[in-house]
Amino acid sequence: MRILLIGPPGGGKGTQAKFIVEKYGVPQISTGDMLREHVKNKTSLGVKAKSNMDNGELVSDSIILDMMKDRLSKNDCTHGYILDGFPRTIPQAQGLDKLLNILSHNLDLVIVIDVPDDAIVSRMGGRRLHPGSGRIYHVQYDPPKIENVDDITGEQLIIREDDKENTVRKRLQIYHEITSPLIKYYSKRGIVKSIDGNQNINDVSKSLNQLLQQ
Repeated sequence: MRILLIGPPGGGKGTQAKFIVEKYGVPQISTGDMLREHVKNKTSLGVKAKSNMDNGELVSDSIILDMMKDRLSKNDCTHGYILDGFPRTIPQAQGLDKLLNILSHNLDLVIVIDVPDDAIVSRMGGRRLHPGSGRIYHVQYDPPKIENVDDITGEQLIIREDDKENTVRKRLQIYHEITSPLIKYYSKRGIVKSIDGNQNINDVSKSLNQLLQQ
């Protein structure tokens, strides 16, 4: 079971990846986690990546792919894995194809979590943060007892910059321009399946489970 998850920012990929990890016992491979681990352990790849980041540059695809090669070669990936957050672009997908070919791996399934833009804006724009503790509320799904006030401290809640509508819509625009073409790229192989991500979390998980059992 080698799966790639594709979906918009705030669409629930991370939540559903954890569901697959718990149910099927395969690891979730996240580029963010890999980067943090390599930088923390000061590996040769971590040093190169940190140099990119310190200079305000994106970490190069070649470094990410070398990290991916190292990660996918580990024993816990023998029976499969979930790729979450990589590839994001067609060139990255082409690089991943070459890497998987070297490792004699094939992607079995590309799962697209479909969520309309307006629903994403509503989800993310409804988040409220208590800066001191990191507690997160949602005006619709998990509201505080008093509007815009933390339940425990009585302090004001804020909207994070990342959750403001303009920021969310910019991220969605980038997703549609750069990442959405991956759906067409992988559709040619007949391995793309879509699920409706605009449901509650449990219903999305049920849809995902039904898909994986087909």
